Amino acid sequence: MKAKETSNSQQNVQTKGNGQGQVKPQGKKKEEGIDLRTLLIQCAQAIAVNNLSFAGELLKTIRHHASPYGDSSQRLALYFANGLEARLAGTGRKIYQKLMEKRTRATDMLKAYRLFIAVCPFARVAHYFSNQTIVDVLNGRQKVHIIDFGIMRLAKREGGPPKLRITGIDVPQSGFRPYTTIESTGKRLAEYAEMFNVPFQYQGITSKWENICIDDLNIDNDEVLIINCMYQAKYLGDETEDIDCPRDRVLRIMKKINPEVLILGIVNGFYSSPFFLPRFREVLFHYSSLFDMLNTTVLQSHEERGAERIERPETYKQWQVRTLKAGFKQLPVNQAILKRSITEKNKWYHNDFVINEDSGWLLQGWKGRIMHAVSSWKPKDSYTNQKDQN
Repeated sequence: MKAKETSNSQQNVQTKGNGQGQVKPQGKKKEEGIDLRTLLIQCAQAIAVNNLSFAGELLKTIRHHASPYGDSSQRLALYFANGLEARLAGTGRKIYQKLMEKRTRATDMLKAYRLFIAVCPFARVAHYFSNQTIVDVLNGRQKVHIIDFGIMRLAKREGGPPKLRITGIDVPQSGFRPYTTIESTGKRLAEYAEMFNVPFQYQGITSKWENICIDDLNIDNDEVLIINCMYQAKYLGDETEDIDCPRDRVLRIMKKINPEVLILGIVNGFYSSPFFLPRFREVLFHYSSLFDMLNTTVLQSHEERGAERIERPETYKQWQVRTLKAGFKQLPVNQAILKRSITEKNKWYHNDFVINEDSGWLLQGWKGRIMHAVSSWKPKDSYTNQKDQN
């Protein structure tokens, strides 16, 4: 699959490490001396001090130079201008709801994801970390219960696949069919398990994470219990919502579930500040790196590019403090996983991607800015008991 993805994407992405093959942008020509990022920050500053007329003039200038088909700064400016305009008009929530109601075709999502996989190692490395950690924890045992996971690597295990049970947890969707997504996910997983002859059972639970009842998980004593939480915790409320915030409550629930291992993947960002201006600066820097990465690795002409806060990313150091406080013991990064991830990155991806480790986290980034982090944990009690038994 890796070779096929790379081959199919070869004509659409730039040559690894040197930027060859880039075509000229179809949008507006970038003019000398125009620093769109500085203009965006100035506009945010004007909004922060309620200088709405000046903010409006800056928005006109930004829109004049922005383009959905230009380079990274022009594309970035277009979307941030839309956000600033929504902030000015106080319509951020309505715009978000309209975006969520606009259903993207599954084929378009798949095309975009395949392109992302071909040019960026973030998802592939995170899934490899998660899959290999699960395989290592199983250690030949015959029953596994994974809360939210995929199954391909289990099918190739020596001695045959274990009996696999997956519990998918998600909030109900809006509309007349609130359970459609979680039910269709279970159906696809069952079909996939059948392809690889993996004994499979699925249960879907629709609930806010912080309201999960552990009894509903139907945990058996003889199964290996694993919690997999990859890149979704950013949607949980933080201390600006409640002192005893949802993300802390969810970590405590995970501790009570008492899994053999918790696999935690997070988007590394620092734009969860309750104050608009510092939050805007951080999110601008974060997405500047993402847009720069895509601008460097994907042709600009490629057809598959494409006030209330919904995402509240924190840094991996902040998540480390939260998870330790909830009663987990962090496990060290498996050096074999790290070594292979670096080797694969060097072989298939652009030289400016970064893979490293720090404080028990496997880190991924672009040009020195850390974008993603993944780690594994054990409840402190089970860690202590296991140590005493050994």
